[in-house]
Amino acid sequence: SCHLHHSCCCSHKQSQQACFHTSHTCIRTLQTHTFIMSGKGKGKGGRGDKKGSQSSSTKAGLQFPVGRIGRYLRQGKFATRMGAGAPVYLAAVLEYLCAEILELAGNAARDNKKSRIIPRHITLAVKNDEELNRLLGNVTIASGGVLPNIHAVLLPKKAKMAGGKGASQDY
Repeated sequence: SCHLHHSCCCSHKQSQQACFHTSHTCIRTLQTHTFIMSGKGKGKGGRGDKKGSQSSSTKAGLQFPVGRIGRYLRQGKFATRMGAGAPVYLAAVLEYLCAEILELAGNAARDNKKSRIIPRHITLAVKNDEELNRLLGNVTIASGGVLPNIHAVLLPKKAKMAGGKGASQDY
């Protein structure tokens, strides 16, 4: 018998039945039995080490779809042959650029006391960054607007208070 209950649910033969106790030792055989949950779940264990299919994006540690970018490269007929690393590299570059733009646009949104990024924030982020402005210089962002800029010639001249006159102009 088991030291937890009077009757052990494990028939002390080498059976594949699961024991109902979480983890216990039977005094009769001095074996440790652990409760094995059947069915599918997130837990490790079960029968065998079955590895599920893993996407190429997961293998590369990226969020962007490596397989889809590879398919677009093949269907686009950009080259007759394509290496296995080409879509991974392109996905990594695109993911980096998106992360950079989104970070700067998020900062612009926070500066304007907004919680959502709108096209105006993307425009401000791109135009205020030197490298992104050079990369996306000929790109028009819809509803983005322009940078606030007034040329120095158009600003009113500051009057000097030497002659006692105010800001009046002499004609």
